Amino acid sequence: MSEFNPQDLMTRVFMRLRQNGFQLGVGEFLAAEKAVLGGFGENSQELGETLKILWCHSISQQNLFDDIWEYLQNIATPSQSEKEIKPQKEITPKTPSQPEKETPENTTSPLDKPPEPKPEPKLESLPVRAPFIPMEMEDNFTLQTYYPLSRRSMVYGWRYLRRLVADGTLDILDINATIQKATYQGFYIAPVYRRRERNNAHLLLLIDQNGSMTPFHRFSRDLVETAVYESSIPSENVQVFYFQNVPVNSVYKDIYLTEPIALDEVLKTCDNETSILIVSDAGAARGYRILNRIRATSRFIFKLQRYTYLIAWLNPMSEKRWFGSSAEIIANLIPMYQMDNNGLSNAIDILRGQTLKQFY
Repeated sequence: MSEFNPQDLMTRVFMRLRQNGFQLGVGEFLAAEKAVLGGFGENSQELGETLKILWCHSISQQNLFDDIWEYLQNIATPSQSEKEIKPQKEITPKTPSQPEKETPENTTSPLDKPPEPKPEPKLESLPVRAPFIPMEMEDNFTLQTYYPLSRRSMVYGWRYLRRLVADGTLDILDINATIQKATYQGFYIAPVYRRRERNNAHLLLLIDQNGSMTPFHRFSRDLVETAVYESSIPSENVQVFYFQNVPVNSVYKDIYLTEPIALDEVLKTCDNETSILIVSDAGAARGYRILNRIRATSRFIFKLQRYTYLIAWLNPMSEKRWFGSSAEIIANLIPMYQMDNNGLSNAIDILRGQTLKQFY
């Protein structure tokens, strides 16, 4: 008999329930894993009761959970089920020393008995719940993760955000200017040098933190790190600030939202060549359409447009999730793209001032 593995059994049940329409996500799985680590799943019975409490919210879900749980239990321990069934099928043989005595009743043939009346059909209601039919699945269950944008794509995308200014050292040989000067003078005296070009782009990142953006902290962190440390933009020209839902009067310097700074003070460092990238779901993660949030976001966008029009919005939710939420309205005020390879490329085009005619 195999040892009891609560983690493996919990994962199997989780995947089965999701296939049968249960609205379960990462939060529910982590809550169950935390309960198991806390000692609420020491055996199969306790584990089943714990998962039923955490994942079932109606009687129909509990009934379906019981069917799936029983089916997975039989698969996990086939030897136990066989042992339980075998004793029930054993029949005690009759001893040959005690033959049955013939009686007058036994001599009558079954054809002489009168036929039994057939039961009349009764009208009954059909079952509400369909029977559970198990599906064939592989034994190796792996919870696959979805990466809307890889770190490598971020590094590649930031390379296009450039604003070259020739203010470096005077050590680059200008061949065309040298030939032109020699042709004009009629003889060659000395080469002509030009200054090195430096990326003078100024990037302001405004990252939505906590709340519905918690599942996307990994991607927002990679976006900040690649912009600061792995791009051609000087690190001193990259400013990163955080907010929650809507930056009203202040933003924060840290991811824990403990060091506030006035928004007007941040915008004083911006000019018409400053590129501003906003990263937020704009209410699309929960599907809410809140009028107060739309109004506050509109005032925030209009304030940014006083300084620059190089503004883009990167939304970690797919575009089809924007409809019916606040993001659908905000997307009409500012260029908004979903966080994928094409979305980041289009957003950087806006930040470098390439496709502004499509929106303004």
